[in-house]
Amino acid sequence: MNRAQLIDKLKEQLAQLEQEVLRHDAALAPQQRKLIQDVERFNDGLFIQSGAQLAPCIGQIAKDIKQLEQRLALGLSAATIVASCERIQDRFTAVKRALTTTGINLKSATQARQSARNRSHQRQKQAHNSSGFDWIAAGVMQNSHQLYEELNKHLNWARKIESKIAQLETGLDNCHSADKIKLQNEILLMHRRLGKCRQAISYIEDRIQAFERPYQSQNR
Repeated sequence: MNRAQLIDKLKEQLAQLEQEVLRHDAALAPQQRKLIQDVERFNDGLFIQSGAQLAPCIGQIAKDIKQLEQRLALGLSAATIVASCERIQDRFTAVKRALTTTGINLKSATQARQSARNRSHQRQKQAHNSSGFDWIAAGVMQNSHQLYEELNKHLNWARKIESKIAQLETGLDNCHSADKIKLQNEILLMHRRLGKCRQAISYIEDRIQAFERPYQSQNR
């Protein structure tokens, strides 16, 4: 095979690969591209590329073929030409392998993300159980809608307790001295309940922020 035939064969091979890559990239859904956008698909030194789409590789192989064509025209040593050809073939092989492993990368990334979510939920559950608010159902901590319902419930309780305290304190001024100690103790109990309720409100508000933060960052 002469020089011209070698270059023509490589260009033909690249054109066929380009069509496969274009079909591959077009078939990827936006969420799939996002899922493995930071995944390194190739060994260092083969391509400057990461993520799902493989189209950037075609331009880099084309550049190698152009460089080989120039080296052939300059009559460089056989060893140099062979090294260039081997590098081009290594790149062809790597892209073809990547075409067949995208599904594996997607599945692996999906499982890794789910595992991270499970670990996060487990940490939240453990933190919840040791927070002193384990009387709030742990399942509530995993659902944004239920968190807001729980928050509204505690806000209503706080308002009712505040109203009860105001009522008791009004009655304190008008009650007989014999009943004051009992009434004062009841007011103290109501203040304790109010304090616990406010702590729970702050805790639930923190859980809402922690729950929504990942979704806010994904939508930026």
